[in-house]
This record gives sequence, C-alpha cells and structure tokens, in this order.
Amino acid sequence: MKVTVVGILPQQQIRERMLAIARGEYKPKSTEPKVWFTSMRSLAEVLSDENRALLKVIQEAKPQSISKLAEITGRKPGNLSRTLKTMSGYGFVEMKRESRHVRPIARATEFRIMA
Repeated sequence: MKVTVVGILPQQQIRERMLAIARGEYKPKSTEPKVWFTSMRSLAEVLSDENRALLKVIQEAKPQSISKLAEITGRKPGNLSRTLKTMSGYGFVEMKRESRHVRPIARATEFRIMA
C-alpha cells in the first residue's frame, strides 16, 4: 500500500488553495497532500494510535462486516461505525456496501505528514 501524504494548513489557506486550483491558477504536484487538516490536534484525533491500529487490523484481517470487525477488536459496533465514518470521510477507509452489511476496506495504513 502506498504512503498517504497528509498536509496541515490553517482553514483560510486551505480555502485559498482550493479556490486557486478551481480557477486554474494553481496546479498541485502529484507529491502534494490530497488530504488536509487544519491543525495537528485534529490530525492526532483522526490518526490516533488506536485508529492507526484499527486500520492495520482492517488491512490484515479483511473483515466482511463492521460487526465482524467489532468482534475482532472488542469495540462496540456503534462506536466503531462512527470512527469508520470519520476515517472514510478522509479517504483512509472505504465502506463497501454488500447485500445486507457494510465491509470496511483500509485504503491507507502509512502516512507522511507535511506541516
């Protein structure tokens, strides 16, 4: 799995950067972050030790549902579902709907942080 590049910038600079890209004034390089956080604190909340360990478990165990992942990790399904939803918003986890359940898929397990 490739390394996911994560950036940290104040909200205003992220907004200015996005607008410059939309106007065609700036073309981001392929090595630049695709995921942005506004502070180290918000980054630390999403990529906590516990959440990085969860990504590793998802990658290695390949659980077929959130309830199976809850059994493996010993976490409550509701709490686990909220965590996975947050992480999927950043693109670190994909939530694949299959018949009557949702299967989590780890999309990122290694990170490089640019501040």
